[in-house]
Amino acid sequence: MSVSGLCQICESRPAKERCDNCGTLACEQHYERGLGLCADCAAQAQPDRGSDEVDTHRF
Repeated sequence: MSVSGLCQICESRPAKERCDNCGTLACEQHYERGLGLCADCAAQAQPDRGSDEVDTHRF
């Protein structure tokens, strides 16, 4: 996909991709290629990445 302009997240690097979810133009650093999402949408899609906490109830 060919896009032009600045990344709408950092506003400093050239945009290389467009988010499949919201359409935001994103640079390589703010785009999750495997998900096809900008960093903001990827964070919402996977809010607890890396969390080791497990929600369990013990009696």
